[in-house]
Amino acid sequence: MFANTLKTLKAWARRLKANLILLWVCCRQPDIPWLPKTVALVTVAYALSPIDLIPDFIPLLGYLDDVILLPLGIALAMRSIPAPLLARCRPQAETMAGQRLSLKGRWIMAALFVLIWLALAWAVAEAVWRR
Repeated sequence: MFANTLKTLKAWARRLKANLILLWVCCRQPDIPWLPKTVALVTVAYALSPIDLIPDFIPLLGYLDDVILLPLGIALAMRSIPAPLLARCRPQAETMAGQRLSLKGRWIMAALFVLIWLALAWAVAEAVWRR
């Protein structure tokens, strides 16, 4: 029973990864509408961000946001992207999902993530201290 559950969880995680890559490939297309692009980018950014809504060190609740929010974001983005665009991007995403992704030269994106989270933390701290 435990082995079947583990296999199911691994398959689910692979589908999530493949869908995140598909969302990223779709976002890079020039003909994607702005609303699905925004939803997809926020979902991918949340998945890649090292900072969670609920920190992972909190027992059970820390992983609950990843188990609930991430699939919901993926489902919402996938439903809002036009089907022909998804079909056109799926082969490239499947190819990328089978490869190990190289992050070489992506330090600018990592720095951007850090700056965004620092700006958000600063804004929250300012709002709390002004009270």
